[in-house]
Amino acid sequence: MTAAQWIETLGLEPHPEGGFYKETYRASRLLGGRTPVSTAIHFLLRRQDYSAFHRIASDELWHLYAVTPLTRLRVWRLTPQGHLGTFLLGTEPARNESFQDWVPAGDWFAAEVETLHGAPDEAYALVGCTVSPGFQYSEFELADGARLARDFPQEAELIRRLSRAPSA
Repeated sequence: MTAAQWIETLGLEPHPEGGFYKETYRASRLLGGRTPVSTAIHFLLRRQDYSAFHRIASDELWHLYAVTPLTRLRVWRLTPQGHLGTFLLGTEPARNESFQDWVPAGDWFAAEVETLHGAPDEAYALVGCTVSPGFQYSEFELADGARLARDFPQEAELIRRLSRAPSA
């Protein structure tokens, strides 16, 4: 299937951080009377998209569902102490790719589609993201790229490339 077919079939909509998504699960069991135990989404990034640096107050587990040939999804993680890490979601364990990995609560993170030589022009990655305790927009923070780059100058180029201008 193409990215456009996945977007239509799954009813995905544009996500504020980039890409396309649809919430697929929100637990009815609540923590503290207001926070769902867990939530899940389908999330699709095309080659031209990226998920901008952001952070949430819960752990987020990423699951790979589908990628075009010679394509993988790179997720960047920046800890509050400034340590940069990354993981690759893909179908080739010999290239250090896995089917799932996670981002700890409070880490800044961003994602982008990576393609290898010969990948199709319409490359994409379709993943699922499970958040526990469940995702709440009140606990979502889209990075101000300029400020984050000042806080972590050693990663300024990457942060600027994978950030969006702050809303007015």
